[in-house]
Amino acid sequence: MSTLSRDEVARVAGLARIDLTPAELDRLAGELDVIVESVARVSEIATPDVPATSHPLPLTNVFRPDVLVEPVDRALVLASAPEHVDGKFAVPQILGEDA
Repeated sequence: MSTLSRDEVARVAGLARIDLTPAELDRLAGELDVIVESVARVSEIATPDVPATSHPLPLTNVFRPDVLVEPVDRALVLASAPEHVDGKFAVPQILGEDA
């Protein structure tokens, strides 16, 4: 038996300002009911002795150590740029233009 009625789906859709056709209301009532039943089944299994998890596999972050290196020569980099001004890349202006 459905736990979500067509009227409840219509009410929530109205609150969300979503215009649904009668066929969509019927379809969504059934689909949402499946979701509600699935969550209820998970709630039955999730007992206090089962630890909460955010991912099924244990995850660890892998960090590399920070190592100081010499920076790339600015003049060398700017030499391959199409245009540069005052030691910086020059790019076309995009702000303030009409679309």
